Amino acid sequence: MSVSVTPTPPQTYLQGQKYSVTPHPVSTLLTWVQSGEIAIPEIQRPFVWDAIAVRNLLDSLYQGFPVGYLISWKNPKVKLKDGSLSEGKRILIDGQQRVTALMASLLGRQVLTKDYDKVRIRIAFHPVEQKFEVSNPAIQKDASWIPDVAMVFAPTTSVLGLVQAYAAKNPDTTQEDVFRRLESLKGIINIHFGLIELNSELSVETVTEIFIRVNSAGTPLSQADFAMSKIAANESYGGSTLRKAIDYFCHMAVTPEFHDKIVARDPEFSRTEFFPKMAWLKAENDDIYDPSYVDMLRVAFTSEFKRGRMQDLVALLSGRNFETKQYEEPIAAESFTRLKAAVLNFMNETHFKRFVMIIRSAGFVDPSLIGSQSALNFAYILYLLLRSQQVPAAQIESVVRRWFVFSLLTGRYSGSSETNIDYDARQFYEAGFENYLSASERGQLSDAFWNVALPEEMNTSSANSPYFKVFLAAQVKANGRGFLSRDITVGDLIANKCDVHHLFPKNYLKKLGLTKGRYNQIANFALTQSEINIAIGDQVPKVYFQHILDQCNGGKKRYGGIGDPGELKANFRSNCIPLDPDSLPPEDYEEFLDQRRRLMSAKLKEYYFGL
Repeated sequence: MSVSVTPTPPQTYLQGQKYSVTPHPVSTLLTWVQSGEIAIPEIQRPFVWDAIAVRNLLDSLYQGFPVGYLISWKNPKVKLKDGSLSEGKRILIDGQQRVTALMASLLGRQVLTKDYDKVRIRIAFHPVEQKFEVSNPAIQKDASWIPDVAMVFAPTTSVLGLVQAYAAKNPDTTQEDVFRRLESLKGIINIHFGLIELNSELSVETVTEIFIRVNSAGTPLSQADFAMSKIAANESYGGSTLRKAIDYFCHMAVTPEFHDKIVARDPEFSRTEFFPKMAWLKAENDDIYDPSYVDMLRVAFTSEFKRGRMQDLVALLSGRNFETKQYEEPIAAESFTRLKAAVLNFMNETHFKRFVMIIRSAGFVDPSLIGSQSALNFAYILYLLLRSQQVPAAQIESVVRRWFVFSLLTGRYSGSSETNIDYDARQFYEAGFENYLSASERGQLSDAFWNVALPEEMNTSSANSPYFKVFLAAQVKANGRGFLSRDITVGDLIANKCDVHHLFPKNYLKKLGLTKGRYNQIANFALTQSEINIAIGDQVPKVYFQHILDQCNGGKKRYGGIGDPGELKANFRSNCIPLDPDSLPPEDYEEFLDQRRRLMSAKLKEYYFGL
């Protein structure tokens, strides 16, 4: 497509605002993107709009409807080695999807799907009815449609020839009408977008906040997304390849067969130093830790820079000197070099697998037990940090296990997780891991926590309660058996997606008038084999517990294979059942829950300090 650039109107500066608002035709914007004047990082990542959204955008432009503003930010002025200042290219921080949609539909550019397949989005135009549709086989066979608007904008296309060919296939139309409609279609490139250009003097923090706010109505974006856009926009230090490495690693971690797609479709990347470092994922099926690009970027950045705020990463990649408040090229260069090393460190096979092994060794053998991705991320940060300090392997394992469980039990990274990640990374680095871990345990894991606070926190019916997840991990760690199971472990049951049994059956409690929030208390849950759960059914507790006692004294085995009083006592202890196997359970359900919460808390305390 060859476009002529319409003269740019003078910038309009709003008093008191550090930005300008200038209208630009679509043709100018597309030319800027093609020339690199504006960086559109999202072109290199999966396109999240569907084809219908692209059709709607073209229709809105054709109809003259408003399509919103684009927002760009001029990179901060960076001090070069000779003392001069260099102002970098613009980064489009809002409107990436719209501009990508225009390039895909009008210029015929391919876009990436979520599976990283390159596809064309073809939008068809009906000159007579003046409407747009997503092209499909039926439309392509219908002579009344132009099946791909990109052919209208192609530099080699003769509009007159296109009009004549269309009129010949549609005798009810006139060439004059068709020509007028196609000229209106081509006029899309003269439609103006309002470009809000943020001044380079704005702080990174301000631009980050703007980036998040203006995107909040669409796909939720974060400071990490802005950091990724900043990385991809860089050409001097291989930012585009670095961002692609992060994206590819995370995609391959979930879909190992993606390895072959990279080899076939991106041979240039497969020749970079990143690809051999992630190739081990092609044979990896462990799903305990499947990081997103946000997770990977946070872990890499924090483990290397000992900072947790993503806006600090954007500042460093821009060359920010936190002491002088100036932007300097050597800092930008060093920051990209360090981030690249940290990303390679993250994807290192030995590091990654040993970290996952540590998490598994704490009893977290299934992703359903993890509970907090932020806690898992910081555990990997801590692992990499301690490894860089050459801490002995046995100590690393113990500290990482304990801090991970500590984080889950205290909700350390729920809420303002970035603030706590930033603080903890600095403290582990500056105060020393032993001192900081001990101080944190003394401050938050006192006897009052185990005896009062934790039992009270377990008074919940939340299916995602971290306390029940950690309790199950503690059972796995101790190789505990499922409720009334003689041989089947809790780990086996979790692996096979077993039933969660209500110790006081749900329907029994419902008949007593209890609400869902009461009968689904986590202290009423235990993992058991399906056949045991089915056999117990809705029986009153004192009835089925009497059956259990009978089968341990020579009676018929109704539930599982336990037939010895000693085995039954051990099973009750493992599952924190607050009953003496020689007597029937209390009929007071609330008393039962209270007693079991205390036993579960005591088990968690023993488990934690044994890590």
